[in-house]
Amino acid sequence: MSLWTPDGEHRVPRDEAPGAPRDAPAEEPQQDPLAGLSPEEREQAQAMAAEMEEVRRQLVSVPAAVVVANHAMGLYELAAIHLSSQPPSFAEAQVAIDAMAAITDGLTGRLGENEPTLIDALGQLRMAYVQLHSAASESTSTPSGE
Repeated sequence: MSLWTPDGEHRVPRDEAPGAPRDAPAEEPQQDPLAGLSPEEREQAQAMAAEMEEVRRQLVSVPAAVVVANHAMGLYELAAIHLSSQPPSFAEAQVAIDAMAAITDGLTGRLGENEPTLIDALGQLRMAYVQLHSAASESTSTPSGE
């Protein structure tokens, strides 16, 4: 074994290092991340790890633009949920709309065949936001009985 220092490489004997306790192991043993689990729990953990590896394998075969578009549509759905709640949660919807806009604006020309759909969906969200926000503003500013 050798040790690199700014002064060069120096051979280090495999014997004990000076000052090390006599019964100290040369290297730390590897920790088993599944230690302490029952056989059933261990089997479940190994099955989950195998499933995750399969998902990773499948995901790597899909173009990134498709995955990003899928996430952007999740933001669309999130904004729609906040806009359709009673009363609408405009601040929360705005975060989701702005996040979707950041994706579509930041990746213009790179989102593949889904890009026009994403741009249209973003426009629909923005229009719905403005219409609902205007209606909510009018209902709170118009006194009852007029």
